Amino acid sequence: MRILTWLIRLSLFIFMFVFALKNTAEVRLQFFFGQVWQLPLVLLLLGFFAAGILLGILAVVGALFKERRVSAALRRDLERLSATAAPKLPSET
Repeated sequence: MRILTWLIRLSLFIFMFVFALKNTAEVRLQFFFGQVWQLPLVLLLLGFFAAGILLGILAVVGALFKERRVSAALRRDLERLSATAAPKLPSET
């Protein structure tokens, strides 16, 4: 199974590497106020891909922290309720 995983990773890397080599043509990215950037297409694609990943992570972070806060509050409530509802055993004399 490990070999299959590494073969898939290697083939994906080779595919992406060849894709990058085929897309080295210069593209012009025009911004406002006449500002223009010229860079290879593969770098532009990589930059937008990285920006998409970053925005996706930032979109999830807020919900993740909210869930952790709710989970911690529920855990505290459970501990408090289990401490008060635990039957008291009579001490052996």
